Amino acid sequence: MEKTISGLSVFLSGKQESKAIVFVHGFPFDHFMWAEQVAEFSKEYFCVTYDIRGLGESVVGDGQFTMEMFVDDLEKVVDELKLDKPVLCGLSMGGYISLRAIERIQNKFSGLILCDTKSDADDNAGKLKRAAAIKQINSGDHNNFIETFVQICFSEKFTKESNVGFREIVERSKKNNPKGIKGCLLAMAGRTDTTGCLSKINIPTLIICGSEDKLSPPSVMKPMSEKIPNGRFVLIEGAGHMTPIEEPMQVNSEIKKFLSENKL
Repeated sequence: MEKTISGLSVFLSGKQESKAIVFVHGFPFDHFMWAEQVAEFSKEYFCVTYDIRGLGESVVGDGQFTMEMFVDDLEKVVDELKLDKPVLCGLSMGGYISLRAIERIQNKFSGLILCDTKSDADDNAGKLKRAAAIKQINSGDHNNFIETFVQICFSEKFTKESNVGFREIVERSKKNNPKGIKGCLLAMAGRTDTTGCLSKINIPTLIICGSEDKLSPPSVMKPMSEKIPNGRFVLIEGAGHMTPIEEPMQVNSEIKKFLSENKL
């Protein structure tokens, strides 16, 4: 079922009376990246996915986005659907949103799953890369930016062995409005550092990282996980930045174990 909340396209699967899991996708993708997780967990859970503002089928507006706006949107989805302490699961940019949401409104969630993300804000080099990406898109080179960026997100093994699926993801990402892509780049460049909140996370937390992740590698995610009091780190061998797509069975198994162990 699809619903519109504050201009966001929200997708609901499973029985509404069941425990909810809210999945927040990465950049420059849309809710579809969670298809394998929704197919599995909607059997027992109420799965909520949505297109982040500016991406997929959600409103683009003026494209002037901030991370705070993204967290406001997430909170509106939780409140509008009257979700009772859902589990929050975010990947990459979705992880940035999730970490800031936990810093602001941790009491609204019962569990946290962080996939291939980091708590650090962009350093100067990172900000300059975002600026260069916006400049490239402004020059009319949107498709080449998407092509190159999405390639980096996946392991070489996946792009070779699952090339048809990989190409579908690339082409789907190219359909995003360039204004929305630039807005997300601005939001990520301007986000705050949430490292200080890690030690204050008091809900069960699962941290998932692909062994071949080039954007948030194990050398970054493992130390981050160690700062979370009730955090458990899991390495997905052979996967890149997009673990839920590259190794869905293994990721689903780890999430199942996490939910069961913590009675979520």
